[in-house]
Amino acid sequence: MPTNNDSLNQSGGGMNRREFLGKSVTGAAAMMAGPAILRGQNLNEKLDVAVIGAGGRGAHDTAKVANAGANIVALCDVSEKRLDVQGKQYPKAKKFIDFRKVYEHEKDFDAVIVATPEHTHAFATLPALQLKKHVYCEKPLTHNVWEARLIRKAAREANVVTQQGTQLHASDNYRRVVELIANNAVGPVREVHVWVSRAWGWHSSKEAAEEADDRFIIIDSPTGSMPKPDGLHWDLWIGPAQMRPFHKDYYPGPKWYRFWDFGNGTMSDLGSHRNDLPFWALKLTAPRTVEAFGPPPHPDLAPASMHVMYEFPQRGDMPPVTMTWYQGEHKPEIWKRGDIPQWGNGCLFIGDKGMLLADYRKHVLLPEKDFKDFEAPAPYLPRPEGHHAEWVKACKTEGRASADFEYAGLLTEANHLGNVAFRTGKKLQWDPVNLRAVNAPEAYRYIRRAYRKGWEFPSSVAIADEAMGEEG
Repeated sequence: MPTNNDSLNQSGGGMNRREFLGKSVTGAAAMMAGPAILRGQNLNEKLDVAVIGAGGRGAHDTAKVANAGANIVALCDVSEKRLDVQGKQYPKAKKFIDFRKVYEHEKDFDAVIVATPEHTHAFATLPALQLKKHVYCEKPLTHNVWEARLIRKAAREANVVTQQGTQLHASDNYRRVVELIANNAVGPVREVHVWVSRAWGWHSSKEAAEEADDRFIIIDSPTGSMPKPDGLHWDLWIGPAQMRPFHKDYYPGPKWYRFWDFGNGTMSDLGSHRNDLPFWALKLTAPRTVEAFGPPPHPDLAPASMHVMYEFPQRGDMPPVTMTWYQGEHKPEIWKRGDIPQWGNGCLFIGDKGMLLADYRKHVLLPEKDFKDFEAPAPYLPRPEGHHAEWVKACKTEGRASADFEYAGLLTEANHLGNVAFRTGKKLQWDPVNLRAVNAPEAYRYIRRAYRKGWEFPSSVAIADEAMGEEG
């Protein structure tokens, strides 16, 4: 196997994860006072990038940044087969199985892509920030609320270029919608509805799963064990989650995203894309309340269908607004009545002067007859060549990407809170300063998870709860 020998050290070799993360903090502290270290100084020079989670979605991200002018110098994946496939595409890149070993070669790269399953996002991202490396992390940014706050604060302290992988954020359509809302096209917005038809998750029966067109039919927690694929380092894939035997229902993706231990279902996954639009356009930060509606929670699997209502406070001259998320079979009442076009997926802004309905690639002002003479404002937001290209350019020019971890951290916190409300079964009164649901202390186990032994953040990394508080 043509793999860097050091990279094959797993949980039994080298320093453990607590020691590694603690050592990263010590090394990074000395650099905090200086500016971000950037090897590439202009658009004509290469940005050297290490990719963690190089197979699957990471292969797409790698190709995108390479096309944007980045130089791929390191590839890491817990699957040796996937790693070999990517290694053939980028033969000069060093190869690693364990992401800790990547960071032992920190002088080789300027930036990191993290495209692992979300339960390891924070563990792969935090060392990069501590070493003042630019980071592109796939969505959702983290596995839970507490990790989102941790990564957001670490990114602020690192002062590097960050970007969450919400590629629609760079689209002309999304930016046009933001411009229309900002220019009061439909008046002050007091209500917004976001829905997706995807119904992946826990189903009550095989028939229900088939009816929902869930391509991976999982109606309960897997039992027993199965032989793992050759070359898959299962202990590293499990990472901070509690150990369980290998089963085909977990790997490869996107099966894993249905399980609470590894993902958070459709709410945090597609919520990263779909709720991005109202979050951006309406300048949302932390909600005051969050309430979820759906079936009784399954202890291991996220729901296929549910909806969540958020109440956000006034922001400057923008009035308080309710935002409701729907997934699977749940849809807004205005959609059910046929009062708007019944798009399979959409985001509906309801303002004092009308409505704006948007999807990924299109939007319309409603009622259309009321806007036939509407004069749209001239576009003014930048139109980058692409989400990855925006990040690469910002890294090279000491700029800033538009979906950075400051913004993405707030969006991720809110999305995860939808699942916290669902699993708790209460309307949460949210305290964003202290990361607490003041009326539901039992919710905290969903806000901050317990890690598998050997994967806990050491005291030098884990910011104390009282120091975490910072309202968006």
